[in-house]
Amino acid sequence: MDRGSNGTGTGTGSSRNILFNKYEIGKILGQGNFAKVYHGRNLSTNESVAVKVIKKERLQKDKLVKQIKREVSVMRLVRHPHIVQLTEVMANKAKIFMVVEYVKGGELFAKVAKGKMKENIARKYFQQLISAVDFCHSRGVTHRDLKPENLLLDENEDLKVSDFGLSALPDQRRSDGMLVTPCGTPAYVAPEVLKKKGYDGSKADIWSCGVILFALLSGYLPFQGENVMRIYSKSFKADYAFPEWISPGAKRLISNLLVVDPQKRYSIADIMKDPWFQVGFLRPIAFSMKETALEDNIDFNGEEDGSEDGNGSNNDRGEVAPETLLNT
Repeated sequence: MDRGSNGTGTGTGSSRNILFNKYEIGKILGQGNFAKVYHGRNLSTNESVAVKVIKKERLQKDKLVKQIKREVSVMRLVRHPHIVQLTEVMANKAKIFMVVEYVKGGELFAKVAKGKMKENIARKYFQQLISAVDFCHSRGVTHRDLKPENLLLDENEDLKVSDFGLSALPDQRRSDGMLVTPCGTPAYVAPEVLKKKGYDGSKADIWSCGVILFALLSGYLPFQGENVMRIYSKSFKADYAFPEWISPGAKRLISNLLVVDPQKRYSIADIMKDPWFQVGFLRPIAFSMKETALEDNIDFNGEEDGSEDGNGSNNDRGEVAPETLLNT
């Protein structure tokens, strides 16, 4: 059935799923903590997009309204060749639709899972990651959940940072500039994030980048254990060992990233001056797009006002068939 401009259906007899007369919705690509992502096609340009579908009821139930508002704000604030781009945000009575750039190459994690990479390939991905992270930090945005699962590859094998659901904006910092909410993935989270004394989000991102670089070059994570507490105990001491095949230059860089004391950890500027990093590095052209009132015009709460704090979990494992995607 064709769906009308309000996403509720017109009943033309076609089997196509049309969203707001702008996008044709196709197969499901995946699902996260509180959303499902579908392949879409822009009816005007014929370009592929990804459509993130979020149930308002689920946002309210899991107290995630503030989180999704923040994600929209962040994605509209940053535009960069190595960051997944937000195209449009729409909503009907029951759902929010985030239309984003379609990145067809899959997660960088899939390559890491196959084992170590050649150094020149790992360096290219790391350079692209640092370029994107540097741009985010220059706009006051810290990602807080950098890991290979949140790094996508396009058809040219170029990296795109995704999933800003846990990111932080300047207004979330204390008066001393520190963040307080611990978040991230255990194997990648910086030690200071878990100490409940406040942390510099930019330096925490850099630790995560160090873990990623180690994983790209080694084929495994630097901090491993049979449980989360064992992983934390190793990361708190920077207890890891390099495999013999990692070059001295790469070892030196990683050793300056995985430093427990954030004050002694490399900054982005330090990374970009590092000889190993500089090999073949070309800084991409990037630009920001000023925040607009677009997200202010979106009703994130639906019929009821929802609490705007907290984190959710992935309890909704059922797959929604495309033909039911837009039903309200």
